[in-house]
Amino acid sequence: MVNITMKQIAEDLGVSISAVSLVLNGHANGRIRPELAQRIHEETQRLGYKPNRMARSIRTNRTYILGFISDEIATTPFAGRLILGAQTAAQQLGYTLLVVNTNGDDELEAQEIATLKQYGVDGFLYARMFNQTVQVPESLRKDPLVLLDAREAQSNIPSIVPDEIQIGKDATTRLIDAGCRRIAYIGADGDLDAEQGRMQGYRQVLEKAGLPFDDNLVIHPHIGTQTSQEVQELTERFHPDGFFCFNDARAWSVYMEAAKHGVVVGKQISVVGVDNHQVIAETFTPHLTTIELPHYEMGYWGTQKLVSLIDGADANDAVKHAHTRAALPSLSRRHARIHCALVEKESVAESSADS
Repeated sequence: MVNITMKQIAEDLGVSISAVSLVLNGHANGRIRPELAQRIHEETQRLGYKPNRMARSIRTNRTYILGFISDEIATTPFAGRLILGAQTAAQQLGYTLLVVNTNGDDELEAQEIATLKQYGVDGFLYARMFNQTVQVPESLRKDPLVLLDAREAQSNIPSIVPDEIQIGKDATTRLIDAGCRRIAYIGADGDLDAEQGRMQGYRQVLEKAGLPFDDNLVIHPHIGTQTSQEVQELTERFHPDGFFCFNDARAWSVYMEAAKHGVVVGKQISVVGVDNHQVIAETFTPHLTTIELPHYEMGYWGTQKLVSLIDGADANDAVKHAHTRAALPSLSRRHARIHCALVEKESVAESSADS
């Protein structure tokens, strides 16, 4: 097997060895143009470059291992992209990611943190399955740490979450643009950060558009049969022409109710969900217009941010990555909110202006 060196990468790209070294060792921010850094990463992957981790660890007194602690993410198919994003960024920066899943068990979490510390990890990513406020374990507070899809109230621990208010704004705006004037919100039950933000965005856009907020058009059902029953009552009594659903799963009841009454989704009513859950959004007929939660992007950004904390580097450049759908925030942000992409499909009617 040919041993690929930094010198060979530099010669192939026509750049200096020091430039390659800065990028591969995670010191490129503010020193190397993002476009050149991306080219170097792509060339190392193409050539199959593998750093000498043992030599580097001895030289720097670091293991180049990051600990990823999750509650239920590893068992959740679409949220698993959070791990993929973190793993991709770690590989590009010359780190290995160790993932543990705690199933929300505090005792197991403490054991897993202790195990990761025995491996000498250089820092931690603390991730949740959905956006929520957390209490970070005391055992992590002295280590480099970034929260993914979570935040801690009154804390300066770096974090990244979806921009929930903007989700509500984008979904409601899309329905108004389609000509909807009686827009129902099928929310979630419980005091969730995501629920509060999406509801706030929904109300703000209605007010801006001069449409009255109608409490009769808002429900917060438990997922399952209660959703179906409440959606049925809502549609039969108040006749919404648009539906903003807290997630794709809740849009199912809207589709079922429409089918019972011979109402055509995407023609007579419009529906927007959240998640871009492939099993759901691509199974519905017509396919569901939905807002994609940026799990991959949060994992990617969080790892970049964590490495900047470990290195003590100034993180003042915007993070760029060719395979992200949503634009990534600048690493200079300590508490980042990431915009979520609206994925157009077929469940939103054309507006009269488009017809």
